[in-house]
This record gives sequence, structure tokens and C-alpha cells, in this order.
Amino acid sequence: MQIKNICCIGAGYVGGPTMAVIALKCPHLKVTVVDANPEKIKAWNGPLDSLPVYEPGLDAVVKEARGKNLFFSEDVAGNIKNAEVIFMAVNTPTKTEGEGAGMAADLRYIEACAHDIAKYSKTDKIVIEKSTLPVRTAEKIKEILTTENKNVHFEILSNPEFLAEGTAIQDLFKSDRVLIGGDQTKSGQKAVKVLVDIYTNWIAKEKILTTNVWSSELAKLASNAMLAQRISSINSLSALCEKTGAKIEELSTAVGMDHRIGSHFLKASVGFGGSCFQKDILNLVYLCKYYGLNEVAEYWHQVVKINDYQKERFAQKIIDHFGGDLTGKKVVILGWAFKANTNDSRESAAIYVAEKLFNAGASLQIYDPMISSEMIFKDIELYWKKSYHIDRKKKEISLVNEEKQLDLRSDAVVILTEWKSFKRLNLSFSNVFDGRNLIKKTFYSIGS
Repeated sequence: MQIKNICCIGAGYVGGPTMAVIALKCPHLKVTVVDANPEKIKAWNGPLDSLPVYEPGLDAVVKEARGKNLFFSEDVAGNIKNAEVIFMAVNTPTKTEGEGAGMAADLRYIEACAHDIAKYSKTDKIVIEKSTLPVRTAEKIKEILTTENKNVHFEILSNPEFLAEGTAIQDLFKSDRVLIGGDQTKSGQKAVKVLVDIYTNWIAKEKILTTNVWSSELAKLASNAMLAQRISSINSLSALCEKTGAKIEELSTAVGMDHRIGSHFLKASVGFGGSCFQKDILNLVYLCKYYGLNEVAEYWHQVVKINDYQKERFAQKIIDHFGGDLTGKKVVILGWAFKANTNDSRESAAIYVAEKLFNAGASLQIYDPMISSEMIFKDIELYWKKSYHIDRKKKEISLVNEEKQLDLRSDAVVILTEWKSFKRLNLSFSNVFDGRNLIKKTFYSIGS
């Protein structure tokens, strides 16, 4: 198959950066990112300092390739028709209703992609799963494609992303590995080679692993589960440190110096967030239960339970400091993104901790360098309990867009995102509760 055109369905945190790097490294290919959301496409085509995804280095990549061989378009049908290779990079949230609600992946957007591909395809296609998906999803995608379009040959590949928000561009430039899963048939292996040839434009061939589709699909869930497990493990030990007088940072250093363990993901904190860890673990739990592996399911579910416990424990520590009642107390929340160097607040610990403090009576001032006041309030409206009166929210929650607007003489300052800029703030006038162990002199930090 001669490859000239690549289409990616989904202009979010995965599709946008990934396709930008592919376009930069493969100038001989036309790469088009499509999305049904016109505002998102408009933003990708707009000023470089206002891209819908914030990633260090992304603006430079987009600047170099956009308009040359990188394009962002609302024309889903036309670009599906013209492409030889189609990436599926749409959201796969956790189901909120029906069988598996609260754990299983909601595949409605993936299935909608498959229906569109089947509808608009006139020539043979290689369809690539880029979203994080439950094992054997490729089977469902192929069923939709082959049932609805019998005139086109489709090959389904799994190519999960292993990007960390905040370092996504460097992760793409210098990948630990690229994983490609395909059918073990002649046509399946031809499709695998097409994708391998794209990546070898900048990735060493020995870092490209090829597997069957099912192994590839499961590998992403497994990878995220293992990383999250390390975070929950060190956070569980931080609680013990606080009871015994041990220091969690000293413990982490000592443990991490063992070459069999290593130091990565051993920093105690208020807990993990983001779009992947919790969602993927719960999906893994659901899959284990589905196949009757209840003990395995409970093992992985404990990773999420410890994470929830850590957020609860941190918030309660603040409330207990003020005698169990925050009425009349002003609390400054520093950070809303789930981690530094991203504008993503999905599953952020800040959402839970801020709600807990607000519910205890506190008035809040909230600031994040990369997340707008509008987005923060949307999160509050979406995720906080509906029982709160909207009038109190508007009256007792202050959302600021600049550091100079912060009232750092408040009753408490709570650090929930590890933005480096927070280190420069004068926090000597307030009780500081540091959920990210960012600064040295605090009233309370995790594991101290």
C-alpha cells in the first residue's frame, strides 16, 4: 500500500501532539487531524500561544509543520475518504450507566469513529487504535467495519500511546518503545510494516515492538496500572511515616537507590489524577471481574482505593487543624491541573480537596497558571455535588488569573499542583499545607 495521506480522528491530548510530531518527522506525508468540534479545530489553527493542548515544545512543532503537511480540519468525511492510514484518538471515558458503570470503558466514541470510517471509505484502509482501549476492542471495531462496508478491506492495528502529559513532545521524540499490535496474517503483517516504516523515520527499529493485537491493547492498561501502583504504594507508606516519625522523602530515597526498584514514581503526594490512571485501572478491574478473576480485580482496585484515601486524608488534615470547622476561614488553593506542565484537570486531586474544604465551610480562592477561571468553574459545576447552592459558590469562591491577585495572608494555603512558580511565592504569612512536597518550610506536607 502506497502511503501519502494520514488522517487522525480526534484533536485532543493524544491526537494533536502525536500527529504534529509525525508530520514534523515525515515531511513526505500529509497529516490531517479532524474533529467534529469546530471550536477545537479553530483553536488548533489559531495563535500558537492559544493551542487547545498545552505541552512544552508543542507550539514549536506545530509552527514548523502546520500549513505544510500538517492540517486541522472539520471535514471528517473527506479526510477519511482520502487517507490510507486512519488513527482513532478519541476519548474513552468510564461508563456512567448500564453494565459496568463506574468501571468499564465507554466505547461510544470509538464505535462512532468506526461507523464513520465504514461509511466514508472507498478504498482499503489501515485503521489504528490510538486511544486506550480494553483488550479485544479491535474485534468490535472490525465487526462494525466489515459489516457496514463489504467493498473495502480493513486492517486493524493497536498502537497505544505511552505519553506523559507535561513531557509528551519529548516522549514522542525519544520514545522508550513504540508498540504495534496486528493480526498474524500476511495482510496484517503488511499493515504492521507500514506503521513501522512511519516510526522508523525517527525511532530506532530496536525500540519498535510488534505483537498480536490483544497483547498491545492490554499493555497500555498494564503499564498505567503498574505506574499508579507505585504511587499508591509510596503514598500508603507516607501515612505510616507520619505515625512513626519516619520521613517519607528519606524513605523514598533509600528505597529508590535499590537498582531493582528505582526512583521513578516514588514521590509521595496528595495522589494521582489525569485522564488515564484511575480510568485504566478501573477498566482493568472490570475486565478481571468479567473473566472471573475476582482476587486479581480486588488487588488492582486497592490501588484506586489508596489514592482516594490519600486525598481524603490530606483534606481531613486541614479541616482537623481548624478544629473540624472551616466556617469563616479563607483558603487559597494553588493549582488545579492534575500535574504541572499541562492544562488538563481531569481527575485532579484539587477538585476533590477543594470540594471537601468548601463543604467544611471555607471560602476559597483558586489559582492555576494554565487553567482559566472559566474552566475551573466548569469543573466545579460538573463534579461537585449538586446540593450546594449556586449562590454560595459564586459568593465564596474566588477564581483569579494572576499570581499578584492571590491573598497569601489567608488562613491557609494549599498546594495541589507542583508548578515551579509556586516556589517563588512568599508563603510565610499563612499555614501552608503542601500536597506535592514542593517547598521545604510548611505547616504540613505529605509524610512529614
